Amino acid sequence: MDPSVSIGPAHWAYLAGVLVIILTMAFRANVVVPSILATVVVAFAWSGSAITGIGSIFSASMVAAKELFNIFLIIALMTALLNALKDLGSDIRMVKPFRAVMKNGHVAYFILALVTYLISLFFWPTPAVPLVAAVLLPAAIAAGLPPIAGAMAIAIAGQGMALSSDYVIGVAPGISAKAAGGISAVAVADKALLLSWVVGMIALFLSYFKVRKLIVPSDNALLERWELNPVGINAQIEGAGAFDKAEIAKGTAHDSDLGTNSELEAELRKTQPLASASKLFAVVTPLAFLVVILVMVAPKFTTAVPELKGGDAAMLIGGVAALLMIWATTAARGFRKMLDGAADHVTDGFVFAFKAMGAVLPIAGFFFIGSHETAGPILGIAAGQPVPDLLFELVKASQHLIPDSQLLVSFGVLLMGMITGIDGSGFAGLPLTGTLSGALGPASGMDVSALAALGQMGAVWTGGGTLIAWSSLIAVAGFARVNVLELARALLVPVVLGLIAAVFTAVALWGS
Repeated sequence: MDPSVSIGPAHWAYLAGVLVIILTMAFRANVVVPSILATVVVAFAWSGSAITGIGSIFSASMVAAKELFNIFLIIALMTALLNALKDLGSDIRMVKPFRAVMKNGHVAYFILALVTYLISLFFWPTPAVPLVAAVLLPAAIAAGLPPIAGAMAIAIAGQGMALSSDYVIGVAPGISAKAAGGISAVAVADKALLLSWVVGMIALFLSYFKVRKLIVPSDNALLERWELNPVGINAQIEGAGAFDKAEIAKGTAHDSDLGTNSELEAELRKTQPLASASKLFAVVTPLAFLVVILVMVAPKFTTAVPELKGGDAAMLIGGVAALLMIWATTAARGFRKMLDGAADHVTDGFVFAFKAMGAVLPIAGFFFIGSHETAGPILGIAAGQPVPDLLFELVKASQHLIPDSQLLVSFGVLLMGMITGIDGSGFAGLPLTGTLSGALGPASGMDVSALAALGQMGAVWTGGGTLIAWSSLIAVAGFARVNVLELARALLVPVVLGLIAAVFTAVALWGS
């Protein structure tokens, strides 16, 4: 070890905590309790005070909540907007036109992927999957696409590409950037977007070549046979045990089947008195967010548009979502009922946000104690006093053991992300991969934001819903009426090859 770095009991306690959390994830167990206990041990080892140790349970989660609350807020507002659109039937109208172009299974495969990707970018895959599965998947199956192929397209585009970059909502880049030591979330998001395209395009086309021979001529009998398949989402969840994201996806689904055109029209007739408003918001909503995206990316090409800094992008997206939600709720319920309706949508949005992300707070709290930027408030250190930087000091002390290869370090961060994704969450491991990236980046000469994006790829593609059968892949398999283990096996090789390609891409573009 480097003799210039003083390693004490708190460092060893932090390292032990990291290893215990990784091991717990590997055994598919929840890591909230190990994270809380590890935080107590580290705080006590550093301070020697039992009060500081016990108090760190609260202070660590409190610091994490302060750092990450913008993430919960934007999820809540986007979910509130989706619920408001659902009241109008606008969510169905946004995707309904794509049914008409599904002339055969080959076209249907790529249409499914495209629409899933676009909707998941703005509303996350969990609410998007029931909508796409209800409106587009039946049409794709009638066009001759096998259900397993449809499920693969939805999982890769939504749970993989859209969620791993999380470019619009910005939850994943925000967690990764904060854990890496306050680097720009925009920098992480930009790199994650490119890497998600690399992984996604490879996985999509490899999967297509795997299933293309199974595509048959269009026939409505295919849809009838598929609807009789008993392996639906209820069976999937009961067979695998309760899983929060799959249950949430089930809860955001439409009440009735939308497989045939007549069923779809029957659902839209429920909002017939609001047809004009329904059609309006089906157009206005995607256009509004298209403008937001243009504002976000324009500074990269012109100086005429000011660059959005820090949380400005999240503020803009959240503000647009809130205004659209209020407008849509007014159109659906009238002004007086809008006051209560909009409040209900926001409340439901926060319930969704905390169900999906609440467990991340104590986990992030433990990893934040390892960074000098966030450790002070957790340990009760007064302003101006020296703050420990536990993980960075551990890495510096063992720098001679780190391979002098950016490729190996990049593969190591990716693999760590994949290991943390084994628990089936996808986001729970981001505090760890972000923290490791912040420590290993300077030591290896690799761009920290690129390493954080790679760790994000590994964690989200694995646990977010493409490789792990007990993840929210259950929801995809359930709505597609295919076996979840069969789906996970089919995705394994295409996704892993895509992730390997992402590592080489990152090193080539952002290595020194």
